[in-house]
Amino acid sequence: MALAPSPSGLNLRPQRDNDATFLAGLYHSLRDDLRLLDAERDFVEELIEMQFRAQREGYGQQFPNAMYFIIEIHSQAVGRVAVDFGHNEVRLIDLALLPAARNRGHGRAVIRALQQAAGQAHAPLTLVAALDNPGALAFYAKLGFGLARTSDSHALLVWYPGGA
Repeated sequence: MALAPSPSGLNLRPQRDNDATFLAGLYHSLRDDLRLLDAERDFVEELIEMQFRAQREGYGQQFPNAMYFIIEIHSQAVGRVAVDFGHNEVRLIDLALLPAARNRGHGRAVIRALQQAAGQAHAPLTLVAALDNPGALAFYAKLGFGLARTSDSHALLVWYPGGA
């Protein structure tokens, strides 16, 4: 999937086997919640590593045809996005950026590229967001996503091409 030429140097490229170290570091940067546990540092780091492996395996089982991309700025890896192009939808599985790359418009640019791809496929773009993350819910609402349904903890959000 290609992004429109960007003055910020933002690019998506397919994830490769040699991205494993970057991906582990990215996941670790996202889990400050687990670092708040009253436990030894080694235990917490092992727990984070277990969660990382569980996420990879879970995505693989739930979305066997998913595509994984590395988000780069000027050829420097700063994040990743996982997408499943299904029969009836384009599903954003995961979007993650390193802390230094957040709040700079990069996530918005990736979402816009996914919306463009979904529009070309004439399919809705869907994602799941945690209900206890009002920042994410507001972010997606600004990008035109609407609420499709909720569970106790998560919301299924959907964007339709043409604003339908």
